[in-house]
Amino acid sequence: MTILVLFEHNLRLDDNPLLARATQLGGQMLCVALGDPLGQPGPYGLNRIGHRRQHFLHQARQELHDALTRLGQQLVLIRQPAIPALSRLIERHRVTHLVRQRPLASDEQALSWHLTRRHPGLTLEYVDGHTLFQLEQLPFDIDRLPSSYSAFRRALLPIEVKTPLPVPQRLPGSPPEVTPWPHIRQHRLRPFIGGESQGQRQLAHYLDGPAPGHYKETRNDLEGWQNSAKWSPWLAAGCLSPRRIWQALCHYEQNWGANASTEWLKRELLWREYFQWYALKWGRRLFQVSGIGQKRPLTSFYPTRFSQWCQGSTPYPLVNACMHELNETGYLSNRGRQLVASALVNELQLDWRCGAAYFEQQLIDYDVGSNWGNWQYIAGVGADPRGGRHFDLNKQSQLHDPKGHYTHKWRGDTPVALTESPVDWPGEAS
Repeated sequence: MTILVLFEHNLRLDDNPLLARATQLGGQMLCVALGDPLGQPGPYGLNRIGHRRQHFLHQARQELHDALTRLGQQLVLIRQPAIPALSRLIERHRVTHLVRQRPLASDEQALSWHLTRRHPGLTLEYVDGHTLFQLEQLPFDIDRLPSSYSAFRRALLPIEVKTPLPVPQRLPGSPPEVTPWPHIRQHRLRPFIGGESQGQRQLAHYLDGPAPGHYKETRNDLEGWQNSAKWSPWLAAGCLSPRRIWQALCHYEQNWGANASTEWLKRELLWREYFQWYALKWGRRLFQVSGIGQKRPLTSFYPTRFSQWCQGSTPYPLVNACMHELNETGYLSNRGRQLVASALVNELQLDWRCGAAYFEQQLIDYDVGSNWGNWQYIAGVGADPRGGRHFDLNKQSQLHDPKGHYTHKWRGDTPVALTESPVDWPGEAS
C-alpha cells in the first residue's frame, strides 16, 4: 500500500491530522506539495499569486522538506499543471490512497474530481486540518450553515475544540523518488518569513506579554506590530494550526486572566472559521457578482478607476496610503482592508470582485474563504445582515490617523480626481 499525502494549506508537522491518518493506514508514504507558479492568470488581467506570497510559500515548503528529511521522508514538489503531474506519481508508485485536506473552495474540489476520474481505483480521504472543528463536529449539515456569523458562533459555543496533535517522532518510509528539491534563493521578506518555526515563534512572541489583554483596544489601529496578533500569513499557509492557537489562547487566559480582549481574539478565530465553511457551502457562488443572493449590485467597470485604486492614486488619501502599504509589503491591517474595500465598492462604484482578485494577487496571507467571504460582506452580497458596510473615510481618518502620520508615511496625501466613463462589463470572474 502506498499513501500519497498532499500538502496544500497544511505546511507543518505540528497538529497535522493528514500525517496521523496516513501513518494509521500503514504502508509507504509519499509526501507531495503543489507549487504555485508566479504569473498564473486570474480574472481582470491579474495573477492568482504575487511574488511575495509565492516566496513566503517557498520558504514554508523548504522548511517542511527539511523537517520531513530528518524523519526519513522527503517532500516532492510538483509544478503546475497539477493533475497530470499527480497522475504520473500515482501511476509510477502505484498509489492506493490519497489523503488531502478537505477542499473547501470549488477549484480545490475540482482537483479531486479529475483525479478520481483518471484513477477510479484510488481511495480518496479528506481530513480537516485548516479549521478549528472537523466537519462531523458541526451541529448542523453544511447546507444549513447559519446565514450570519453571530448565529454560527452561538451554535459552536457548546462544541469543544479538540486537543492538537503532537509533532510526529517517526513516519513510515517513502518509495524511491528521484525528483530533486529545487534550490530556492532566500529573500528575507521581514517581518513575514515563511515556515512552521516562524509561525510558532510569532505565536509565542505575541502571547508572551500583555498585548492580548489589550487587543480589543488596539485591533483597529492601522499599524503597529503588537497591535494585532499577525498570525494570518502562517494560518493561511497552514504553518500554524488554528487548534494550536486556540489552545495557546486558553493557556494565556489561565495564566494572565481572561477578559474582553482575549475573548475577541477567539471570536476572530471563529470569524475565520465561519468563512472556511461558508466557502464549502456556497462553492462557485463565492466568486459571482451577486454573491449568495439573487440581486446584482448596481456597479459599472471603470478600468482607470480600478487602476488608480490598485496604485493608490485615488481622491482619498487614507485609501492611497493603505494601498501603498499593501503593494510594498503584501500586508494590510484589518481596518485598512475594510476601508479600501468600502471605497472601491461605494466611492468608486466598482465590481467588488475586482478588489477581491487584487487582494488574492497581493496579500501574503491570502485565504480563499476569508478573502472572498469578507469582500462579499463589505459589498452587501454575502453574510452581512445589514446588507453591506460603507465607511465614512473622513471620519475614519479622524479616528485612526488624526495627525496624518500613517497617511504621510505611506505617501497617500496626493489625491487624484476621477474623470472616467464606464466601459463594457469585463465578464464573470472564474
